[in-house]
Amino acid sequence: MQVEFLSVETPSDVAVSAARTCYFPNGIVPPEKSTAWARKKDLLQGIFKGGHHTTLQHTHITMMISGISRHLIWRMLHGHPFYNSEQVSQRYARMKSDSFVFPQQAQMSEWKSYYQERFKDYERLSELLIEDVDAVVPKFRRKDTGKKAQEMARYVLPGGISAYLYHTVNIITLLRYIAVAKVMPESRDEAMDFAKIISKKLIELDEDLRPLVEHAQNSQPSFPEFDLQALKSRLKITDEQVKIYDVIGDADFEVNNNYADVLRFSQMLPDEGVMGGFSTYVKFSLSADAQNQRHRKSPGVRPALESYYSRSYYTPPIIAANEEALKIYRASIEASYDFFEAQREKIGFAEAAYALSNAHEIEFVERNDFTSFHHKAQMRLCYNAQQEIYDMVYEQARQLREMKVKGAEKFLPPCTVRAQMNIHPICPEGDHFCGVKVWKLDIKEYERKI
Repeated sequence: MQVEFLSVETPSDVAVSAARTCYFPNGIVPPEKSTAWARKKDLLQGIFKGGHHTTLQHTHITMMISGISRHLIWRMLHGHPFYNSEQVSQRYARMKSDSFVFPQQAQMSEWKSYYQERFKDYERLSELLIEDVDAVVPKFRRKDTGKKAQEMARYVLPGGISAYLYHTVNIITLLRYIAVAKVMPESRDEAMDFAKIISKKLIELDEDLRPLVEHAQNSQPSFPEFDLQALKSRLKITDEQVKIYDVIGDADFEVNNNYADVLRFSQMLPDEGVMGGFSTYVKFSLSADAQNQRHRKSPGVRPALESYYSRSYYTPPIIAANEEALKIYRASIEASYDFFEAQREKIGFAEAAYALSNAHEIEFVERNDFTSFHHKAQMRLCYNAQQEIYDMVYEQARQLREMKVKGAEKFLPPCTVRAQMNIHPICPEGDHFCGVKVWKLDIKEYERKI
């Protein structure tokens, strides 16, 4: 794994100067005024121990990270709302056969063979699905056929495949990474390696942060337990993939330019939509949730996978409709489970989890306020959105309508919102227009082919 910090001002100078500014009557205290200030270390320790952490949030670190597993990104780097990432997409970039993370306790030859076999399945499916994809995409989008095929094929890839990304967080979030790495329920060794790297880099960047890093290293967080079965029992969930519960209030806010403009001013100018909301039980693939996590105003509880593990996986409809592709797909996923279960006995669940495929289904709950969900609906009811997330958000919108939540009819794709607001072009996707005039359809008439 490689982690590179981009250049930044000395974080402790910024934090201490920000704190001093709060009580300084003669204007802002610039960072350089705190570098050699006699009381700097005492004040830094005081604001940290007192929990006055806003001063440590002024400095953001942008990292260029490579060689990190997608599972650890899902579990830790994107498991909270306090980040920004741009990572290589499995939907649009073709994966490479040498891009995998190996468990530290594993026998390399076994894992290398396993990874190579799954990659071969990915390549076979990518080629096999091109004709099927070509048959359903609009003619002007056929240049994207290969990417759509590999988007579906990627489900057979294991979570141990690596990624590279830009990742930006503040100092407090970095310290929290260091603290919580030791309790990650999966990919724990890798998480600890990541924590060691950023600990070293933080101290190299700013020696005055050493006591804060040591505090994080010595802290004892605990991974939260969540009784998923009790929730499912209460909600009478049997085979549902999406189930809304605990709805509060109505979504009867005015959809205007604040919601339709690309800047989403509704996020800066809150209205009554933020006062209501709902919770959702969701069951879908690891791959889909990796996308779903990017909606950071839809906080979720994702239990340790071991607590409810079963052989449950998602099959893309376009694969299910192709007999040859389905045979390859099923064999690949079953081989993934066989290998995972064998490795679980050797190296434990936490490290064997790298073998679980993108298709492996997880269960979690998330909470949305209505204003934020309106934004999510625009992003994910678009026909260009990932299929599973589209299906999830469509089902949420449908259930809210069925429950007669006032204003639920406002949860619509971007083109429909823009059409209602008389904003042109109606489709904001430009050359990526899906080819369907969705804004002319009732939501009950929506039908995606891919």
